[in-house]
Amino acid sequence: MKVSAYLKLSIAVALATITLKTGAWWVSGSVSLLSDALESLVNLAGAMFALAMVTVAARPPDEEHPYGHHKAEYFSSGFEGVLIFVAALAIVWAAVQRLLNPQPLDAVGLGIVLSVVSSAMNGALAYSMLRKARQVRSVALEGDARHLFTDVWTSAGVVAGLLAVQATGWLWLDPVLAIAVALNILREGARLVWQSAGGLMDEALEPDAKAQIDEVLAGFDHHAIRFDHIVTRSAGQRRFVDMHMHMPAAWTLGRAAAVRTSVEQALMAAVPGLRATIQLLPLDVEAHFDDEKDPL
Repeated sequence: MKVSAYLKLSIAVALATITLKTGAWWVSGSVSLLSDALESLVNLAGAMFALAMVTVAARPPDEEHPYGHHKAEYFSSGFEGVLIFVAALAIVWAAVQRLLNPQPLDAVGLGIVLSVVSSAMNGALAYSMLRKARQVRSVALEGDARHLFTDVWTSAGVVAGLLAVQATGWLWLDPVLAIAVALNILREGARLVWQSAGGLMDEALEPDAKAQIDEVLAGFDHHAIRFDHIVTRSAGQRRFVDMHMHMPAAWTLGRAAAVRTSVEQALMAAVPGLRATIQLLPLDVEAHFDDEKDPL
């Protein structure tokens, strides 16, 4: 199934969970269940925006974007992180009001059942989405999946808290639990925003991918060929590596180009989604780009 299909399914599940969790809050009057429903609204908005950004990211390169649109996915995770912050503030506000004016809860059992059903739906979808995200390296899909997992743990905490309220009769536990939910999703929102900012600033590839690149280059590196100025970066699902390949000055252009093609093919086979740019230089020529600092 394509990434866009997963996100469409996420939208459908978000609509279903909003209905279930809103019903759970309506029948019980629990502010912690209300906080759970508000987080599902964030899931819906996040999934819709992620679908839009994945559609943009899939567009081919054009005159204005010659390197493609892959970074659009980072806007999705950043946007979802901001939505989480807004939802957390709304939850805290509602919880404080209930903490100042405690109210008895009704039909808690039915509310718990509805919450558990919605959590099971979210958990199954999140597990499937995260597996797909790791396969295709989709930042938007991974962000949506991790948020769904957060929603599952949030719901589990809410259910446990409501059971404690029923057992003890301490009504103040309900709003306190809602505030704990808000703090938990704030942590996830901060992680998503940080991940988005890192991607937009051209972070280097992860250590495993770098190790694979080094291993491939080691197979070609010998007395006649050497590599330097190796720089990597990631942009959504796409990965890039730039480098210099030094070879004997006596080699013909055809021979040098053939070796470069072999290196490029080996790199792209070892690291999925990688695009390699290799500049050819004689062994006795060095290129220096970092001798002078850029002016402030």
